[in-house]
Amino acid sequence: MLSRAEAIALDQVSAGELHQLMRRACRVREKAWGATVTYSRKVFIPLTNLCRDKCGYCTFARQPDEPGAGYLAPDQVMAIARRGEALGCKEALFSLGEKPELVYPQARAVLDALGYATTMDYVIAMSERILAETSLIPHVNAGTLTRAEIVRLKAVCGSVGLMLENVSRRLVQRGMAHYACPDKVPVQRLRTLDMAGVERIATTTGILIGIGETWVERIDSLLAIAELHTRHGHIQEVIVQNFRAKPGTMMATWNEPGHEDMLRTLAVARLLLPTDISLQAPPNLAEAFEDYLDSGINDWGGISPVTADYINPERAWPAIHDVARRSHGRGLGLAERLTVYPRYLCQPDFVGAAPARALGCQARPDGLALHQYEAMPMAASAECAA
Repeated sequence: MLSRAEAIALDQVSAGELHQLMRRACRVREKAWGATVTYSRKVFIPLTNLCRDKCGYCTFARQPDEPGAGYLAPDQVMAIARRGEALGCKEALFSLGEKPELVYPQARAVLDALGYATTMDYVIAMSERILAETSLIPHVNAGTLTRAEIVRLKAVCGSVGLMLENVSRRLVQRGMAHYACPDKVPVQRLRTLDMAGVERIATTTGILIGIGETWVERIDSLLAIAELHTRHGHIQEVIVQNFRAKPGTMMATWNEPGHEDMLRTLAVARLLLPTDISLQAPPNLAEAFEDYLDSGINDWGGISPVTADYINPERAWPAIHDVARRSHGRGLGLAERLTVYPRYLCQPDFVGAAPARALGCQARPDGLALHQYEAMPMAASAECAA
């Protein structure tokens, strides 16, 4: 495994050094995670695209007067969930802007009409309904949270997600990616991640690369995540996501991180993070995404047969059979997992009673999804299930 100093020294590497680094990362992956790469078959529910933050790269958030801005109604939420259930999804991922009711009267008016005081109240109510009326298990990406909100979420969802993105306070300065984003102040996000650990709920986090951070800041962000996990044991997966420039944003002309930069960052992440943390990279944000397997990842994250990637709508999800084919080409079987990783299913205090019952109905003895989507010929499918 790498020390901080060793990781920082990898700011510049030759092609040969990168290859050696990637091989080291693969050996760690093989020992900890075997010859299977996983993904979660999920449906994305964009509960609201109103947000009080103004990230320099975001096209998801809308102003109240923009076309398409607002909240999904309860019947719309349930229609999306039932369509996902019909197509074999196991997870309902709620994505939403942060605390819009604190800045927009229009958001408060919608919530008043729905009978909720806050957006978080609405998220919790819809998660509870999905858990009660479908076979899906909610996963909530709701931004920074209070400890009381985390406790309430644990009762109605299997896991929570909060991208750390980066620990650098430089990125909240004027002209930087997180300027005018009160919920992107690093200490606020670290506090939420820490409280999730205290309350023992399986948590997804990660870093976003290419948004103006230095290599050292990238390393320190990974180490901050590692420290949280060492303290609480709750970080089930870390996403390394590459920034993609989008027209109409402040960062539309910024350079995107290159493919080798992603490969190097993934390999370093695998060698810095505890080995029981799953390492994930999104397959829809790169053409040759199968190369990520050579840097030690063991998970593709959520892939939906129903809904778009609302955060990167210009980047369509690859078909599951294509992900399986490319993974198999690198010597790895593809298997479907649930919202909660297997090792947390064996620790009852990490899952609330209602989500635990739902997960128990969906899990096979090894903790992966009981009903696997058949994306490969039988020979490959047998390898996936091994």
